[in-house]
Amino acid sequence: MNKVFLYIAAVFIMASASCKKDSGPKPDFKAGLVKITEAYAIGASAKVELWAEKELSTGYQKLFAAVYDSVSNQSITKAAVAIMPMMEMNMDGHSMSHSAPFENPESSEAENSLFPCAAVFIMPSTGESGKWRLEVSVKKEGQPKAGKAILPLQVKQSDPEQVKTITAADGSKLTVSYILSKPKVGINDIEITIHNRQDMMNFPPAADYTIVMEPEMPSMGHGSPNNVNPVHSKNGHYKGKVNFTMTGDWRINLELNKGGKMTPVFFDLVF
Repeated sequence: MNKVFLYIAAVFIMASASCKKDSGPKPDFKAGLVKITEAYAIGASAKVELWAEKELSTGYQKLFAAVYDSVSNQSITKAAVAIMPMMEMNMDGHSMSHSAPFENPESSEAENSLFPCAAVFIMPSTGESGKWRLEVSVKKEGQPKAGKAILPLQVKQSDPEQVKTITAADGSKLTVSYILSKPKVGINDIEITIHNRQDMMNFPPAADYTIVMEPEMPSMGHGSPNNVNPVHSKNGHYKGKVNFTMTGDWRINLELNKGGKMTPVFFDLVF
């Protein structure tokens, strides 16, 4: 009996040691991201860090909010987090403000300690005459009220242009952008985002368009086969596939169709 007991004890100790050995340092989920800025959410006893995949530029930008307790500096993973991009403009002594399309975190529980969100910056920062900021509301689980962090942003002009504001065939104003990370020769995933501009503060996603996509290479006078027209998935995002047969200058021609009326728009890129 003693031999059996000793054998079981030895196996248990070895298993425990193995578990401890395997539990290495926790992964850094912010690795590969760029820290944009940080600020305290006054009233919520929280600090908000804003992270992104790259420095901010015009067009669709994925954003990640990391929230910490302002006293203990411990990561907060359960909270209601909401964002609002705002630009303050000063032209000829007259001030005005406007927002932009944005997407709030879909859950009050963080994903790998981060709250994913997004914004479509419709114009770049322009020094003193045009300043972007991101207002981030935080209400920690169990707290009675929310606090707000004000994060100043610097947004540069994307090159090539990745967002356009256009007038549709029916007279409505649209904000159209495309998402295409690291284009390559061959089949690429592409997303088109479409938002209605109801006014300068409200940009609801548009889900009722049919898109026909025709890429072409203007300098060579040809297009490409095997493209897949973007189809609406959710939140104004239309997913498709674009085929680039060679490197060089490309134009992505889009026809936005709604109610029998067609609105053209295009984006140029070089890779």
